Amino acid sequence: MPHLTDSEVDQYQREGYLIPRLRLPEQRIGPLRESLDRLLHDNPGVRPEKLVSAHFAGANGAANSDGVRGSRDFLDLAMDSDIVDLVAQAIGPNIILWGCHVFCKPAGDGLETPWHQDGHYWPIRPLATCTVWVALDASTTENGCLRVVPKTHLARTCHPHLSEDRQDLVLNLRMAPGTFDERDAVDLELQPGQMSMHDVYMVHGARVNHSTKRRAGVALRYMPASSVFERGINPADGQSNLPVAFAKRPLWLLRGQDISGKNDFKTGFTS
Repeated sequence: MPHLTDSEVDQYQREGYLIPRLRLPEQRIGPLRESLDRLLHDNPGVRPEKLVSAHFAGANGAANSDGVRGSRDFLDLAMDSDIVDLVAQAIGPNIILWGCHVFCKPAGDGLETPWHQDGHYWPIRPLATCTVWVALDASTTENGCLRVVPKTHLARTCHPHLSEDRQDLVLNLRMAPGTFDERDAVDLELQPGQMSMHDVYMVHGARVNHSTKRRAGVALRYMPASSVFERGINPADGQSNLPVAFAKRPLWLLRGQDISGKNDFKTGFTS
């Protein structure tokens, strides 16, 4: 069931997040878990929560500009027509894939993702994206599932974030106290193959994984082609503690046309 109902579209717009009915079958998720195992093996020096641009293998499988040796299998996931159909209903028919981040929280010591807004980190102007988070393992309250604060996207504002010099966090920028009420948070528990969608302004985070079960998922990043991926800016200015290289990040136009006429679809690829 790749298409969203009217009520699902309404929830996404009203609440800022959605768990759609679409669920990928085990015969699709099983091989992706094997791809994850290879990804972890190929990147021994990278924390498993910080596998940025995991969809881009680069020339002959070399590490991409974000320092991760990626896999075509995650690019194929990001290009899945059913998933892209969902995204089209959220952000429109002209769709650019600009990122893919594998979050694998090991059992026992999976890092915390502090409360944050994605728009604080990304060079997309005007800000407009949809993230699809696909569960490869069961993602539960126990093992640190994604948490969102509904309706925090409505003001279309990036609130102040404070920098923390810590190595036990996925991101080193945390939202300043008083900008939202954590008591309103919703845990997005997912079974393997299920997915969630959330808006770029949505306040979200995830607790430490102290459980005995791994929590792995893939965040697929899409933007409408009416916006521009501004390679010359880095909003977090190196404070995110993630190895991002936006100047060399590859983009894929998946649907429609580049409405802005300014996006660069050549940088990051080899001939």
